[in-house]
Amino acid sequence: MAGALVAGAITAPAAEAIPVSADSRHHDRAGSEARGVRIAAERAARAGIDWKDCPEDWGLAAPIQCGWVAVPLDYAKPNGKKIKLAVDRHVSTGTPGERQGALIYNPGGPGGSGMRFPTRVTSKNPLWTKTAKAYDFVGFDPRGVGRSAPISCVDPQEFVKAPKADPVPDSEADKRAQRKLAREYAEGCGERSGWMLPHMTTPNTARDLDVIRAALGEKKLNFLGVSYGTYLGAVYGTLFPTHVRRMVVDSVVNPSRESIWYRANLNQDIAFQMRWDDWKAWVARHDSVYGIGDTPEKVEQEWLKLRAAAKKKPIGGVVGPAELIGFFQSAPYYDSAWAPTAKTWSAYRAGDTQALIAAAPDMSDLKGNASAENGNAVYTAVECADAKWPTSWRTWDRDNTRLHKKYPFMTWANAWMNLPCATWPAKQQTPLNVKTGKGLPPVLIVQATRDAATPYEGAVELHKRFKGSRLITEKDAGSHGVTGLVNPCVNERVDTYLLTGKTDRRDVTCAPHATPKP
Repeated sequence: MAGALVAGAITAPAAEAIPVSADSRHHDRAGSEARGVRIAAERAARAGIDWKDCPEDWGLAAPIQCGWVAVPLDYAKPNGKKIKLAVDRHVSTGTPGERQGALIYNPGGPGGSGMRFPTRVTSKNPLWTKTAKAYDFVGFDPRGVGRSAPISCVDPQEFVKAPKADPVPDSEADKRAQRKLAREYAEGCGERSGWMLPHMTTPNTARDLDVIRAALGEKKLNFLGVSYGTYLGAVYGTLFPTHVRRMVVDSVVNPSRESIWYRANLNQDIAFQMRWDDWKAWVARHDSVYGIGDTPEKVEQEWLKLRAAAKKKPIGGVVGPAELIGFFQSAPYYDSAWAPTAKTWSAYRAGDTQALIAAAPDMSDLKGNASAENGNAVYTAVECADAKWPTSWRTWDRDNTRLHKKYPFMTWANAWMNLPCATWPAKQQTPLNVKTGKGLPPVLIVQATRDAATPYEGAVELHKRFKGSRLITEKDAGSHGVTGLVNPCVNERVDTYLLTGKTDRRDVTCAPHATPKP
């Protein structure tokens, strides 16, 4: 909406106190931001990007190149403070005649860095060789992330320190302690990064994306977004429909205003339980390998025993229930973690007392810990700023207590992670109404039906909102990030779309990719 508005400032003689409605102020600001992004994009197009070999400590060897793009902190003030965004690329491997421009990538989060994307070319990832002939692979650190004016909410070593309190509360005192931690975290964000917080929104990151497009010399955007990157794509497509050339969104965040972000997290708890149950069934089927339990119910009982033991006496003094959840949640997230997670657990049960120490933070990894803290800070800042969250603890307590009864695996852990939004120190926006704008081309949507992190309903919702889009459903599968998996039914259609712009005449349902082997 903001991309199409032209603001008319309301002026009045100083003596007249004419009230300005919130609606008018919103439209006025939206118009200013639309003008601001046009100005910033024009400047970026003139400046281009000064591509050079990447700094050695970035871990991105030649022929990958790195550079910077300047963007306004506040798009309503394009001549005000600027921040610099880190970008990188691998140029297309095909002939000049095969080249179709740049393909920009966002891996999700919020808080994920896309800077590893060009390594799909240098590592010769077979799923991307055809696309790499046609496109420069471009990654970037979104605002606040990594090297792009990074934000922070707490000392990184304090952030990772273990063991943390069990997320599942035993008492009202436990809840009060967690609420205190959430409030202190929100205050820390304000103290350490307050100047950035009001501007850490998805619409601003979408505007940044348009400025990067212009700096690359591209008239239109080719975009691949996974997880939260799908919401970034949805917002970009709404703000800049005529700037989209090709867009693939994979594992889709539900873009409805009602879902962003409080409801989305509650729905995630339900989906995580479903996928956790899938993994337990797989572990039970392979009991001859792992020896954990020959039914899902027995596997669950062993999980609860492990959890209780780690609560009473943290493994190695550092791995309690919170750290176990952090380690085991990779299995519901990704099929690729099914066997390694089961193997580690099995080894621990067989007497390898060090096996589960992998769930503990490495306090000597200062760089990794800083990255983890930064990622969490951005996740929190964007979700808190994008939407208005409940401020009443009664609401949080009611909803999460109810959900925990049926979906206990992630519910309380997820609640505490998001609770800083209840006392957030910066302004919270109203989410953009994602919809089809004039000129938006067909968008390709890819989704697994049993995805834990982004439930399937999100893909259906975006499909309804983006007219002309095509939905590829991977049925009876649940790994997050479908385009990175080997499934020819999906892979060939993604290639065809990116290379030709063509989609199937109807939506497509694909059989699942191969089930992991023990």
